[in-house]
Amino acid sequence: MSAAHAEMQAKPVEWKVGKDSFSGYLVYDDTNAIKRPGVLMVPDWYGVTDSAIAKAKHIAGDDYVVLLADVYGKGVRPKTDEDAMGQVKKLRADVATLRARTGKALDVLRTAKDVPLDAKHIGAIGYCFGGSAALELARSGADVDAVATFHGGLATTTPAKPGTVKASLLVLNGADDQGTAGDIPGFENEMNAAKVDWQFVNFSGAVHCFALPDANKPPGCVYNELAARRSERMMRVFFAEKFAN
Repeated sequence: MSAAHAEMQAKPVEWKVGKDSFSGYLVYDDTNAIKRPGVLMVPDWYGVTDSAIAKAKHIAGDDYVVLLADVYGKGVRPKTDEDAMGQVKKLRADVATLRARTGKALDVLRTAKDVPLDAKHIGAIGYCFGGSAALELARSGADVDAVATFHGGLATTTPAKPGTVKASLLVLNGADDQGTAGDIPGFENEMNAAKVDWQFVNFSGAVHCFALPDANKPPGCVYNELAARRSERMMRVFFAEKFAN
């Protein structure tokens, strides 16, 4: 394919976990066939939306093949904050199901066909609730090189066990995010007890949602361009280090 006809692809993909169906997108630049690492992306609490697809395209660029993962179920697309919170509460109360769904999405990415994927190098990222989901994937012991979270929840009902977590972790947090402030000491203790390779970065002046360009619900959920730019750069450097091994 010539460069003139190449473009960013967002190909629908479906899978099942048990009897439940899920629907996401494989996102990549098809300018060339050079293989590149895969990144599982779990979006914010609204799930797979046009904004999430746009974010996945931005993250993918010509660096990664991204699977934008659905963890709610095919056709389950919250329209309001209340709807989204309802979905989040169900999965927070059933961590085993959340881990099974993220784990299956990881398998879908790793075995994707007809995409320029280097399946030996896989990372995961998540935003808001998606960050919580990505951390649960890591806690489950999934075979993934690295996990980076953007303003993700830190608490869990099923802490990581020593020697289980294979991924290195990069947690990118808003210093003024009141939703995570009380959970930071417990998270750090959990990671240390489990002997995880982890980093935690606070961004001054940033609250929840700081990496989402559409976020504009002050005071608690607001886009912060500087924190977004810095955090994404850190994520890319972090992944480059892990994928080089």
